[in-house]
Amino acid sequence: MLDFDTLYREYAPRVHRFVLGLSGDHATAEDVTAETFVRVWATRDSVRHETVRAFLFTIARNLWLQGIRGSWRRQLLDDSGRDPAPGPDVKAADRISLRRVLEALATLDAGDRAAILMRAQEEMSYEEIARSLRISVPAAKVRVHRARKKLKEIAL
Repeated sequence: MLDFDTLYREYAPRVHRFVLGLSGDHATAEDVTAETFVRVWATRDSVRHETVRAFLFTIARNLWLQGIRGSWRRQLLDDSGRDPAPGPDVKAADRISLRRVLEALATLDAGDRAAILMRAQEEMSYEEIARSLRISVPAAKVRVHRARKKLKEIAL
């Protein structure tokens, strides 16, 4: 058995440098180096002088690998994997809004309702609305305006 103090002074800087090269992080290198020597202390009777360096580097590498394998559990979650779909609160609010709009639409005159739906939902031009409803273009504009105004009053 080697003297532990001599073993630590001689090999700790080498183990630290080795782990620092693996991890690129000083804190990790310090932690792994300390744990390496704790493990060597626990098995000090089986350490042979001829193989001590290989033994230390093997322990250090295995500890570093164990840290990497376990680190995914401690990583903060990012929002990149977040579901972009609206949550239940947004869906419920949308359903309530839709119901209000449908109720408001139901109160409109049939001609005004058709005109506003053609314009807002189907994005038809006033000329197309006029042709479809067999009215003049100014009358189509009036119907859409009247429907928007009434829907706004009801919504507030």
